[in-house]
Amino acid sequence: MSKIEPVKRVLSYCSWPLVFFSGLAGSYFSFSSDHPMVAFSAVYLSAIAVLFGLERYIPYEGRWLQPDGETANDIAHTLLTKGLLEIATLLAAIFPMLAASVLQPLATLQFSLWPSALPMIIQIVLAVTIAEFGLYWSHRIAHEKLFFWRFHALHHSVTRLWVVNTGRFHVVDSLFKLTLSQIPLYLLGAPLQVFWWLAAVTAFIGILTHCNVDMKTGPFDFVFSTPRLHRWHHSQEIREGNTNYGENIVVFDLLFGTYFNPDRPSSTDIGIKGQIARGFLPQLAQPFTKEGVRQILGRRPKGN
Repeated sequence: MSKIEPVKRVLSYCSWPLVFFSGLAGSYFSFSSDHPMVAFSAVYLSAIAVLFGLERYIPYEGRWLQPDGETANDIAHTLLTKGLLEIATLLAAIFPMLAASVLQPLATLQFSLWPSALPMIIQIVLAVTIAEFGLYWSHRIAHEKLFFWRFHALHHSVTRLWVVNTGRFHVVDSLFKLTLSQIPLYLLGAPLQVFWWLAAVTAFIGILTHCNVDMKTGPFDFVFSTPRLHRWHHSQEIREGNTNYGENIVVFDLLFGTYFNPDRPSSTDIGIKGQIARGFLPQLAQPFTKEGVRQILGRRPKGN
C-alpha cells in the first residue's frame, strides 16, 4: 500500500471538523479584534483555499474537477448577490431600532425578548436554530412551489459541486431566505454579535456542503448539513433531491420527515432537467420572462 493512502484516509475523516471548528475558532479571534470583518474575511478565504487544495488531493468525484464554463458566473453570484445581501443584513443589525420601526409597528417591545444574559454560545445555538426554521421552510417552499423554483433552480443548475459555486443564488432566492430567517431575530432584539456568529456558521457550513472533498462525516450527518447530505439534495432524482433542506443543521429535516441519508455513496448525478441562461445578467433576468421560465422548467415552447 502506498504511504500516501493512510494520509488521505485520515484527512477524509478529519477534514470536516478541522475546517469547521478551526473556522469558528478563527471567527472568535476575528470578532474580538479591532477589525472584525477584515479579520473574518481572511479566515474565510483561508478556509476556501484549504478546501480548494483538498478538492484536488482527495476529491469525491474526479470529473467535477473539470471546468464547466460557469466559474465566472458562480463568483459573480457569490459576490454581487448573496455576498452583498449578507453584508446588508449585518449592517441592518447595527441599527436594530431602525429595523424595528420597519418590521414591528409595536415598538413597545423595545427588543427586550432576547436572552442577552445567557452565555454567548447558548445565544448562538438559539439564533442558529431560530434562523434555521425560516431557512428550512424557505428552501422547502422553493422546491415545492414553481413560482419560487424559477429562482432557486439557478443554484441547482450546477453539474458539479465545488467550493466556488457555494454562493450561486439568484438575488430573489437569497432575499426570500434572508427574510424568513432573519426577521425573527430582529424582532427578538438579537445583538450584533449574534448576527456575526450566525453569518460565520452559515459561511463555513456553506463552503463545506458544496466542496468536492471525500469527507467521512459520520455522526455529524445527524446534526449538521454536510457534503454527503447536500449531494443527495442536488440529485436530479426528485425523490432524492426534495430532501435535506437544512442549511446549517438538520433538526427540521428530522422533525418534518425530509431527512435522507441512505447507506450508499451520495449522488453525483446532479443538475436540473431545464436549461439556465448563459451569463450572469441573463441568469438574473431569466426567471422574469415567460420564455425564461419555460426554459428553466424544461418545457417546450408553445406550438412545438
